[in-house]
Amino acid sequence: MTVYLHEGDLPDDLDLGTEVAIDSETMGLRFRRDPLCVVQLSSGDGNAHVVRLNRPAYDCPNLKRLLTDPAVTKIFHFGRFDIGMFQLHLGVETRPVYCTKIASKLARTYTDRHGLKDVVRELVGVDLSKAQQSSDWGAAELSPAQLDYAASDVLYLHAAKARLDQMLAREGRAELAARCFDFLPSRSALDLAGWDEVDIFAHS
Repeated sequence: MTVYLHEGDLPDDLDLGTEVAIDSETMGLRFRRDPLCVVQLSSGDGNAHVVRLNRPAYDCPNLKRLLTDPAVTKIFHFGRFDIGMFQLHLGVETRPVYCTKIASKLARTYTDRHGLKDVVRELVGVDLSKAQQSSDWGAAELSPAQLDYAASDVLYLHAAKARLDQMLAREGRAELAARCFDFLPSRSALDLAGWDEVDIFAHS
């Protein structure tokens, strides 16, 4: 595995293919309080690209172009948060998308454990470390441990997606999952508009 660190944006000539695993690191989990600091990506080749963003300008045209490229599927785990952060700070709507957490909830109905660590452990056979999850992602320099952690969050999403696709097809839920993925950027927009804690589809 090689982890490539990029300052500010992805390189001009980087081609990550038609399916790219993406995650982000922030200073917290509140949209308008906590800034977006890092975006990590993998093409599924065993390597990861970590972008330390320039704040507050967020001048990253190559990354923005990738996020909005209709020919590239962006694979997330709990994409609702990352997509919302990209809408807020980068000003782009990320499409098309796939979320392994949504896929897991639709396919793995025999469990209530749908976190990335649980999904990857069962479906890929890798035990992820979460030791750096709450570290300072806004630091001027990222530590080797932070880079390894950021990479681990995207390195196995392609393999997890492949297993989940098989399960969704087996259970007859692939089309339902696809419709959920299509709605996900709108769900993120609702979060940003103030409906993050409200289920507008509920009766009450």
